[in-house]
Amino acid sequence: MFSFLKADPKKKLQKRYEQLLKESFELSTTDRSASDKKRMEAEEVAKQLDEMT
Repeated sequence: MFSFLKADPKKKLQKRYEQLLKESFELSTTDRSASDKKRMEAEEVAKQLDEMT
């Protein structure tokens, strides 16, 4: 009955992926190693998204 209130896991992962990419981009001008770590996290989230599809 209230299924519309449940969070869609794909949407959550997509939002997380976009957030990590944004953070990576912002860090790229100041701290390259932190930017690379964020990018790696984003790639892991992307793999999870691909597995769900």
